[in-house]
Amino acid sequence: MNAPLPRLVRSELRWVFRRPRTIIALALLSGLPVAIGVGVVLSGGPRGEDGQSLIAQVAGNGLVLPIAALSSALFLLLPLVVSMSAADALAGESAHGTLRGLLLAPLGRVRLVAVKSLGVLAVAVAAVTLIVAVGVSTGLLIVGNGGHGVLTLSGTSLPVLPALWRVALAAVWTVVQLSAIGAVALAVSSVTEHPLVVLAVTVGGLIMIGVLSVIPALDWLHPVLLPTGWIAITDVLRDPVPWDGLLSSSYRAACYLLIGLSLTVARMVTRDA
Repeated sequence: MNAPLPRLVRSELRWVFRRPRTIIALALLSGLPVAIGVGVVLSGGPRGEDGQSLIAQVAGNGLVLPIAALSSALFLLLPLVVSMSAADALAGESAHGTLRGLLLAPLGRVRLVAVKSLGVLAVAVAAVTLIVAVGVSTGLLIVGNGGHGVLTLSGTSLPVLPALWRVALAAVWTVVQLSAIGAVALAVSSVTEHPLVVLAVTVGGLIMIGVLSVIPALDWLHPVLLPTGWIAITDVLRDPVPWDGLLSSSYRAACYLLIGLSLTVARMVTRDA
């Protein structure tokens, strides 16, 4: 008889968030917005103009800090943390011999993939939430907002509540992108017993894609590369919000998510105990 799904999810989440490496990774991520905020305050530089980096926009514009921190972490740190969680979910369990017990237990393998996927998603949500919470606090307490909410890249000023909505939009969009990375990493994790292989393939793949994206001769390939649309996070700081980049990158992430989960299910259903 299959165990109730809520109990399985609670057990998986307890296991995920008790891992020391997960706790350490989340703690390090929480220090990123603090480091950026302190650096901006100490530099005392003027606010950057449209087209410059998000970090240049943080000075005197504290609610931009969580978005700048998400943008900075999205290209390496956040994918690394999510990939690490996916590596532990299947490859790590296989290396320690515990996956065999799960495969022999009266637990449907599709349900097993669902539970492991929720564990990876929980890490992604926790990481993004932590960066946003610390970023908002640091931005308001250390950087300040000059009496306004956010000065957008379009030159307009937004009150605090609409500015926080933009921050929440950036957070949700980032979780969608990380879900796609987690699904791909989970697919790799299902075919190996070595967690380091999952990290190498996922993070190494992102680095390789970054190299390919700057080669003009490969422009035809760019639309199918997941990180191609990640620059769209800056669109949440425009007034009004241009939705094309945010939506197209989300559709692309959904395709990667579907492919990754499908490969994981196909592998786990046919895997010998």
